[in-house]
Amino acid sequence: MNLTLFGAGAWGTALAVSAAARNPTVLWARSEEQCALMRERRVNERYLAGVALSAELALTSDFEAALAHARGGLAIIATPMSGFGEMLRRMSLHGPSAPGLIWLCKGFEQGSGRLGHEVARAIQPDVPGVGVLSGPSFAIEVARGQPTALVVASASTPLCEAAVSALHSEVLRVYTTDDVIGVEVGGAVKNVLAIAVGICDGLAGDRGGEGAGGVGAGQPRPGLNARAALITRGLAEMTRLGVALGARAETFMGLSGLGDLVLTATGDLSRNRQVGLLLARGLALPEILQRLGHVAEGVLCAGTVAQRAHALGVEMPITFAVTQVLSGQATPAQALTRLLSRDARAEARA
Repeated sequence: MNLTLFGAGAWGTALAVSAAARNPTVLWARSEEQCALMRERRVNERYLAGVALSAELALTSDFEAALAHARGGLAIIATPMSGFGEMLRRMSLHGPSAPGLIWLCKGFEQGSGRLGHEVARAIQPDVPGVGVLSGPSFAIEVARGQPTALVVASASTPLCEAAVSALHSEVLRVYTTDDVIGVEVGGAVKNVLAIAVGICDGLAGDRGGEGAGGVGAGQPRPGLNARAALITRGLAEMTRLGVALGARAETFMGLSGLGDLVLTATGDLSRNRQVGLLLARGLALPEILQRLGHVAEGVLCAGTVAQRAHALGVEMPITFAVTQVLSGQATPAQALTRLLSRDARAEARA
């Protein structure tokens, strides 16, 4: 099956590396300079250093050629959510799209507050099959062929079957669901929650004072118990929002919910977790983002998650605390203290 990955970041490159062993695969890069370097050195040094790009993987910056290749199979959009709408519009200007369209983007679109399927429906309503591929996955492990499980979500059974046929292997397991909303909400909200857990873990190890963003004198220092509580109560927040948007509650106990949350909140390769850790050390957000050098989707969509939750009457105290820290309205220690001071209630309602 022909596959084109649109976006040569870490995740797009990793999936292209994985797929190229079994399918005619093209990796499209926006920059011809980046593409030329990858062709010459057979490695994506900027986003996935140390992983060889096989000779079977075709590299191009020619958008029309990449799209023409995808018309024989699947187009997979691997841009950040901020570039998703632009990519869809660009595809629509070049005639009929591929018979199947999948995206890897996780988050809410800034400004509109839409999830990926809502953006796709608005821009390309006539594409026969669309869906999202998500789940607990660090790009470098997928590229190295380390065992990983993902889920593809679509209302189109043929698209799910095509994605499994193209991507499923002995090391990359691909499950299916028709709960697109649930998978997308899980992929978006877990990034915000990972910032919260990073803050908690950062405060647990910090020895600075309140002025540096650390725990002040006389305040209890969080530990592993607090981390477990944040993950568990964060999962409850995620589920509440998802159900309010039309998802099924059981989806959040799966790969794109609990699975992705645990990985992103506790794995040190997680950029969103790193944001939280560095905030807890007292670093300013602009400096943190400059250090990372890559997109941290939780920073971009935290405010939108909070807005959609407020509009639906869904209580998300951890998400709200993260937005306060990111906007400078509270220090990490203050946000944690406010969360701990919430009134006790029945767990099912908490």
